[in-house]
Amino acid sequence: MGNAELRSLHIHPVKAFRSLALREAVVEPWGLAGDRRWTLIDDGGKVVTQRQQPRLALAAAEPLPGGGVRLSAPGRDPIAVPVPRPGDTVAVDLFGDKVDAVPAGAAAHAWCSAHLGAGVRLVHMDDPATRRPVDPDYARPGETVSFADAFPLLLTSLASLDSLNSLIAEGDHAGEGPLPMNRFRPNVVVAGAPAWAEDDWTRIAIGEVTFRVAKPCGRCVVTTTDQDTAERGKEPLRTLGRHRRFGGELVFGQNLVPESTGVLRLGDRVTVLE
Repeated sequence: MGNAELRSLHIHPVKAFRSLALREAVVEPWGLAGDRRWTLIDDGGKVVTQRQQPRLALAAAEPLPGGGVRLSAPGRDPIAVPVPRPGDTVAVDLFGDKVDAVPAGAAAHAWCSAHLGAGVRLVHMDDPATRRPVDPDYARPGETVSFADAFPLLLTSLASLDSLNSLIAEGDHAGEGPLPMNRFRPNVVVAGAPAWAEDDWTRIAIGEVTFRVAKPCGRCVVTTTDQDTAERGKEPLRTLGRHRRFGGELVFGQNLVPESTGVLRLGDRVTVLE
């Protein structure tokens, strides 16, 4: 593990939109700065992701000063969306979690609805320090998370992806591989660790910042979605089901909770503490 390092960093300013690669990122208690502070909801308040709408992979969001986002998608004029002023909140249903969020303006709702061909609203998490606790089965008191699926950060390993792609190449849908890392939508990607070594980590440091490894990441249909075309296949879920089934979950990657704050930079050393 002596040569393990941080190879890439990613945020998703709007949940389920295309990922954005960074050279450095600030670690806040609830995740990387600017990661998944925005999300789409349907008319019933449920979060809309690539699970229901794979076309979200084709939309991009770039952070703007002050926390706003610039939205773009093929065939549509970009739109700048400022952080909404404090005001009435709406109830968001995120996989059963009830979270209060502030709606963006009508123009943002219309832009996103037009891209998907379905009625949605764009909402912003105004105060991630208080809005949503981490799953109490895995959290310590006071830990919170943004609109990420469940935990502040997701770590994946290049060696583990290489191993998975080798398994895919041996299977029934070998033509779908090799898969790129963006299928797994990580925040931090590690190079130089042995394949699947992350399964055994409980605490790590990346540069100056320490993290608790909360639990393995169970994977869903989003991983079968080509992030460049929005088309779906069978992999990697078929291969994960054969080789990486832990309990009821198909596992790739590890969920992290920050123990400290600081700045992550490409090339930072990754150290296993426990």
